[in-house]
Amino acid sequence: MKSPKFLLIICAILFSSVIVAQQQTSTIDVNKDVDLLVVYEAYVADGYGTPEIYKKLANGNYFRDNYKAAAKWYEKLFETETPIKKIHAFRYKQSLKVLKRDIASNPHLAKTSKI
Repeated sequence: MKSPKFLLIICAILFSSVIVAQQQTSTIDVNKDVDLLVVYEAYVADGYGTPEIYKKLANGNYFRDNYKAAAKWYEKLFETETPIKKIHAFRYKQSLKVLKRDIASNPHLAKTSKI
């Protein structure tokens, strides 16, 4: 009698440990764990900069309140892409305001209409 009970208890313990092990598996979401701005900056540093990459770097830094880097990437974007979109010119202008730089004599903003 003792042997079937013992066997049943062992089976129950093994079965429960398998269930617990399956519930504790962790997955890594690469999109959440990787900072894309760092990847894009490395991409540009390797010499593969494109207007689309500059736009992503500028907007990413702008929305992270890193206005100095945003202004740098907007300037790079404006040097490589024409015509300048108004939304990017507006964000560049806001970045310059925060950095207390002269907006009136900025050559990049002179290309756009009055915003």
